[in-house]
Amino acid sequence: MLYYQPQYRVGGGDPIGFEALLRWRHPELGLVPPARFIPIAEETNLILPIGEWVLAEACRQQMAWQRAGQPATTVAVNLSPVQFRQRNLVSLVQRVLAETGLPAAQLELEITESLLMDDTERAVEVLHELKSLGIRLSLDDFGTGYSSLSYLKRFPLDKIKIDQSFVRDMIKDSGDAAIIQAIIAIAAKLELGVIAEGVENQSQLDYLALHQCGEVQGYLFSPPVPAAEVCRFFNSATRAPAPMA
Repeated sequence: MLYYQPQYRVGGGDPIGFEALLRWRHPELGLVPPARFIPIAEETNLILPIGEWVLAEACRQQMAWQRAGQPATTVAVNLSPVQFRQRNLVSLVQRVLAETGLPAAQLELEITESLLMDDTERAVEVLHELKSLGIRLSLDDFGTGYSSLSYLKRFPLDKIKIDQSFVRDMIKDSGDAAIIQAIIAIAAKLELGVIAEGVENQSQLDYLALHQCGEVQGYLFSPPVPAAEVCRFFNSATRAPAPMA
């Protein structure tokens, strides 16, 4: 099943997007987190049919929300390295958009640094093909893998995502704080959006706002929730926390 975590512009207001996050409700184990079953799914290539279902379901749900009267937002879907290496990825995305009717600009695919470094030349080609469809591309967990600033200008990215491992301790760890400031500055120079994940308290939000981080998500706003609960985020009585003046 898919859960959804809202994403906000710094400053509050309604969500601008949702990240689709996979969960497995097991009859005996209960709700199993993806860290426990995704590695096995990747090893067995089961991630391919699972990933195709996630993409289709996220796009279908996004359209269902809009037909129910909710504002148009983006939906972000994570791509695993195994999915990225499949030869029909671009045609798969194209088909899902056509079948669900979701405008391409409302779909965001999240990719990781390690994925890009496996085969850089092919990654450049595939990302440009995906970009030609009109979708958005986000670089997830930036700074945690084999970081190379050179690929930021080669790949047609729209957004950089600051990993929660940096956000978690940035108030008390000057090293994490410096890394976050550098990522925000680099993104601004390259005219890329930047979103920080794992924002859990007001101090973190205030710090990110001070240093011009554009977007945020995390438990300060909401944990991931089932699709049926998403409508409450557009209720004026449940606005997201804003930075302190």
